Amino acid sequence: MPSKASKLLERMRQKKTGWKRHDLERLYKRFGFVITDGGSHDKVTHPEFPELITSLPRHDRIHEYMVIQAIRLVDRLEKLRREREQSDE
Repeated sequence: MPSKASKLLERMRQKKTGWKRHDLERLYKRFGFVITDGGSHDKVTHPEFPELITSLPRHDRIHEYMVIQAIRLVDRLEKLRREREQSDE
């Protein structure tokens, strides 16, 4: 059974418009990202892979490119996790 994180990611893949900031926050947090305060945008990082970093605007309206960016970042995370698992075997 797919996790809530996977279900949200799939819904974002299918429809990239109409999302709010809290939706992206939820996606990032469910995949283990940490959101920290910073200026007009918050910083999104992943503790396992510090090279995965992006910003999240503080306003509620989220543009389509931000959803695409979030999807790509989660995809990169999943790829890095798979690669690490393979190298551990």
